[in-house]
Amino acid sequence: MAALVKICGLRTADAVAAALAGGTDFVGFVFYPPSPRNVTTDEARVLAEIARGRAGIVALLVDPSDALIEDVVAAIAPDLLQLHGSETVERVREVKRLFGVPVMKAIKVETAGDAEAALDYIGVADRILFDAKVPKGLAGALPGGNGLSFDWQALEPVQGRIEFMLSGGLTVETVATAARLTKAWAVDVSSGVESKPGVKDLGLIAAFLAAAKAA
Repeated sequence: MAALVKICGLRTADAVAAALAGGTDFVGFVFYPPSPRNVTTDEARVLAEIARGRAGIVALLVDPSDALIEDVVAAIAPDLLQLHGSETVERVREVKRLFGVPVMKAIKVETAGDAEAALDYIGVADRILFDAKVPKGLAGALPGGNGLSFDWQALEPVQGRIEFMLSGGLTVETVATAARLTKAWAVDVSSGVESKPGVKDLGLIAAFLAAAKAA
């Protein structure tokens, strides 16, 4: 069975439409001002309505305040909150209790030990996403969407123990191999379908979805 696909960091109606036309399973909207993919709640409200009923709506937040989560939930009624910062198990549990929305926790990976940290979230987070850990000292690095990949073998200790979405530098050329080797439940792309940071390439979106669905 092919992995599900999430196209993240969408900022325009054309990009959302391209993702839907290619059969994406999830669309992701970033609420993190330092990111070139950031959208306001007003912008996201319009984009989410294009996708509603056709793909799952994911809101990406980084160590968000309760006030920000409340605004995002009110604006786009997401199907999934993606917590992409340093949120603890306790914080994830609190977010679920306060807002009643399923949560996907991002875990940054370099080593197998990093991947095993995801096991602490079993029974708390509804989903896990594995992304590349940012090397120390990398100038201008974001919590995600840096176009960096990691050694997929680091996920071996958790394969079969946890269902996860795979992110981190995936491209049209690598997504099929990544899905096959990691046995990921879903794959996630942002920078890999861009012509420059924050600008989605409609052709790359179509090609990525075709490659992922054929894996």
